[in-house]
Amino acid sequence: MEKVRVYYDRTGNTLTVWFDDPAKEHVCDEIEDDVVLMKDPRGRVIGFERLNYLSKKQQKVRANMPVEVQMLD
Repeated sequence: MEKVRVYYDRTGNTLTVWFDDPAKEHVCDEIEDDVVLMKDPRGRVIGFERLNYLSKKQQKVRANMPVEVQMLD
């Protein structure tokens, strides 16, 4: 497995986690409200996205995350 990539998009308020190369994404399935699985052509889950990740209150307070993240603005 490659390194796990974690992206927080402040503008879109989404948290995206990739377990494999995002270029391999073939299809996305919304498995429940605000949770999307990204799959490769063989149907293996290679990532997920959490929509509406932070509440309005949490967005105002930038908590420290215990992982290295890349911020997208």
